[in-house]
Amino acid sequence: MKKTDKRWTIRLGALSLSAVLLGTGAALATGGDQSDPLVTLSYLNQTAIPQIVRQVEDKTAARQKELERALADQISQYKQQAEQNTPSGGSASYTLVSMNQGQVMSLGVGCELLLRVGSVTVKANTSPALIDLSSGGTVGSGASLTKNHLYMATIADRTLTASTDAKLLVRGSFSIA
Repeated sequence: MKKTDKRWTIRLGALSLSAVLLGTGAALATGGDQSDPLVTLSYLNQTAIPQIVRQVEDKTAARQKELERALADQISQYKQQAEQNTPSGGSASYTLVSMNQGQVMSLGVGCELLLRVGSVTVKANTSPALIDLSSGGTVGSGASLTKNHLYMATIADRTLTASTDAKLLVRGSFSIA
């Protein structure tokens, strides 16, 4: 009888070991569930990483479009401001301006001019009417400008009236009436 008991013990032990091995294999084979997933390298390479890359690219493209719109708006605003701040006749370089006798030119602040041909008188309500940059002096209201002298209007509401047909080099904002 002792031999029979030993056989049953060995069989029972082998059966228990088989059950444990089968249970462990079944648990590992399921691969986890939604709350505790088992992730493999192929899943990462084929599914997860491409999805993440797509999401990043979509968000980057949307942000880039947003920034491009904001930049275009700012450029538009700067252009409008530049157009508003440059009155008609304004220029960064000298412009040759011809005036007929009796025509009046209004000068903006900072406008520079050089009389080349003819005669022109300056009018202003306050003194000095213009600064003579060539001599370092000032010109009063009603005075005639000297040819080939560079003048600057440093105060608003300065006008030039052509006594004869005249040609001037002008840089800055001005208008002719």
